[in-house]
Amino acid sequence: MAIINTIQARQILDSRGNPTIEVDISLQNGGFGRAAVPSGASTGSHEAVELRDKDKSKYFGKSVFKAVDNVNSKIKKHICGSNFSTHRELDDLLINLDATNNKSNLGANAILGVSMAFVHAQANQMNIPLHQLLLQNQPILPVPMMNIINGGSHADNNIDIQEFMIFPLGAETFSHSIQMGIEVFHNLKSILQSSGHQTSIGDEGGFAPNLSSNEEAIEVIIDAINKSGYTPGHDISIALDVAASELFDASSKKYRLESDNKNFTSSEMIEYYDNLCAQYPIVSIEDGLDENDWDGWVQLSEKLGNSIQLVGDDLTVTNPIRLKDAINQNAMNAILIKLNQIGTITETIDTIDMAKEANYGSIISHRSGETEDTTIADFAVAMGVGQIKTGSVSRSDRTSKYNQLLRIEESFGDTNIQFGNKNFLGHLLK
Repeated sequence: MAIINTIQARQILDSRGNPTIEVDISLQNGGFGRAAVPSGASTGSHEAVELRDKDKSKYFGKSVFKAVDNVNSKIKKHICGSNFSTHRELDDLLINLDATNNKSNLGANAILGVSMAFVHAQANQMNIPLHQLLLQNQPILPVPMMNIINGGSHADNNIDIQEFMIFPLGAETFSHSIQMGIEVFHNLKSILQSSGHQTSIGDEGGFAPNLSSNEEAIEVIIDAINKSGYTPGHDISIALDVAASELFDASSKKYRLESDNKNFTSSEMIEYYDNLCAQYPIVSIEDGLDENDWDGWVQLSEKLGNSIQLVGDDLTVTNPIRLKDAINQNAMNAILIKLNQIGTITETIDTIDMAKEANYGSIISHRSGETEDTTIADFAVAMGVGQIKTGSVSRSDRTSKYNQLLRIEESFGDTNIQFGNKNFLGHLLK
């Protein structure tokens, strides 16, 4: 039982220097929880509503004082002094209080801040780690997808694909995967520098060089893998987040690749991916097509779904209704999970459970606008999905999640906690 004593929300800054919301909750018996809510750059149109003030005279319209006030007034008077035996009870109250299908009344950022802070307070009250409180079945340390070259909306460069990630599927432990990622990251930096490229970093901590093509980005990563003493496709594979909704022109129904100076139909984009996968050790493609290109997603799944992971993000936005549509149409085989796309801990868990029932993979994910909050690290372990996206191995807003996972790994000691979901990921090893 947990009686909420006080709740306090405030505006803080995220990793892009934009406002976001942070929530503190204290329980009557002394439990305390704090959570900060992330924010996306390339957001799907079907996501729950992130409430911002839109007053151009303050923070360019991006302040969140309305969301803060919704917590400190409307939500506060309904939950302070109330007793919640589970986080689902609290989340159900918040959902009913908002009373919209996209959380546009109170704001998904306000609701999620409360939902996350409460589970932290519960864990603190019980003197257990957050991952233990949220544990579903068997805890699994996730294999990280490390975004080491940023493009698209995450960088000011000429690369179309938003994220080029290394995926150390050959690592033996989580800490080993971090070692592999760091070695490749720093070798990539030296390769880029020696070729005269800038090594400034993008929103998610990866390098943001101006390269001649998307293929060149993959090739320099493979060079860095080789230079680090690892075998591409065996020790470390490649994962892409295309963010194709950003490339899609609704009027022409074509995808524009500026770096190649080409326009592609859905079928031509699928052939483009097929050729990339044949040439390079790519095992996962996220958001390969537009969020509303359902026919294209079905074709993509028919073409590549038996050989690589096809991840829906903008297509499904951590929403069980859209995920059910994707399952029924066999439009993909994995879903990206972002807490702020749906707005509560329990709705996120329900979406993951639906994906598991369909034998879909799930990837717990950060957003491009992050904070030092490490909730998703514990959440990934507790959900046992075996995969996490939380950026490169630079910037504290990214490494804070990796550091928390290292602590969790250490806490299990000699019990040899499982690393990666081998049942799902095994077929990705080429």
